[in-house]
Amino acid sequence: MKRFPNAFVIILSVILFAWILTFIIPQGNYQRVINAENNRTIVIPNSYEQLEAPSLSAFDALLAIPKGIAGRADLIVLILLLGGSFYVIEKTGALNQGLNQLITILKGKEALALIIINLLFLTAGFTIALQEEIIAMTPILLLFGRTLGYNTLTILSASYGSAVVGAAFSPFNPFGVLIAQKEAEVELLSGTEFRLIFLLIASIVWTFYIVRYANKHRIEKSVIELKTSKLKVGSKVILSLLAITFGIVTYGLISLGWGFSEMSACFFVLGLISGLIANFGINKTTEVYVEGFKEMIFACIIIGLANSISIILSEGIIIDTIVYGLFSPLEKVPTTISAILMMFSHSILHFPIPSYSGQAILTMPILTPLADLIGLSRQVCVLAYQYGTIMMDVIVPTNGALMAVLALGGIKYNHWIKFIIKPTLIILMIAAIAILIAVQIGYE
Repeated sequence: MKRFPNAFVIILSVILFAWILTFIIPQGNYQRVINAENNRTIVIPNSYEQLEAPSLSAFDALLAIPKGIAGRADLIVLILLLGGSFYVIEKTGALNQGLNQLITILKGKEALALIIINLLFLTAGFTIALQEEIIAMTPILLLFGRTLGYNTLTILSASYGSAVVGAAFSPFNPFGVLIAQKEAEVELLSGTEFRLIFLLIASIVWTFYIVRYANKHRIEKSVIELKTSKLKVGSKVILSLLAITFGIVTYGLISLGWGFSEMSACFFVLGLISGLIANFGINKTTEVYVEGFKEMIFACIIIGLANSISIILSEGIIIDTIVYGLFSPLEKVPTTISAILMMFSHSILHFPIPSYSGQAILTMPILTPLADLIGLSRQVCVLAYQYGTIMMDVIVPTNGALMAVLALGGIKYNHWIKFIIKPTLIILMIAAIAILIAVQIGYE
């Protein structure tokens, strides 16, 4: 029996497929101008036209690979430094001791522990759109899950999956909803109450499904052997600094407009200080940090390769053609059907455009005039985008974060899809119901 391709092979296959598409799909684009107020490039609605341009050569497609890796340099640096920081903290013994305390407290309350993990990542998803940062946490989360008797699929869905659900239904996802509302010229943070209602519904349904699956697929608990069952003073300080760092980073993202570079700096310092508190000395601390980098290299390469796909489609001048083909037919169907089809069109579009912030910037200027034309409110247009696009982050193989998490968990992509497709469809049904209600009540 042939083995199913690993994450690296899958991404390379998609890169090849994307290059082939540049010869099949007609080239074309929308006209763009620079917005003088915010210096952002915006798309001019109804400006699509087909073009005649040279095809992308095989060498150009190969060049997209190093370009893709370099283009995600800020994220790759974050993953390396965050992963290195966690690795140092793990080697100090603080994480194991902390896990031992949690396991003792939660003994016989494994379902409660799983619900807490779900809620933590749902919250992280809807507040700061946590996703790529989970890559570095995955080894620790899997270890914690095994000590509770939960398999890898359970833990990945309770962490990464929950974060995606939270981000998809968030009323103020800074990289999704707020960008889409701004591009659609909708009042920022408007419609919060409606979104919160369906966030609650989706969160309850998602958590119930994961807990139900987990209870049916328990594994033998792993035992962590520790020299001490109590937290040492140094471990308490390190874990406290970890919590403080997450607090600082969250505040920076929400209030100070921080990006990956600021987050990287914070975790870099955390790793160094943690090693020194554990009496590693500066030499051993840096050596352990480098070992942590090695653990994250594969995940970083997957992130970069996924970015190459968008570069090929963009340089092949077919991205706009895909957008035009997916959304232009919507004006020919009734408003209610158009709203649902808009959500599913966004889901399909997310395969070649794995960045949902980039997808918002590309599609909203095109779709909002279309929505006005067919009598669909712009707020519903944003809903269709956020539900259809962001929720696909648990499925699309072009999402580097997903493939990296699966690689670290040792889960084949086909096994993940077989597991995740049912709860994803359930959540998309909830999203479709939300959109139908929004259309009926004239949600603005």
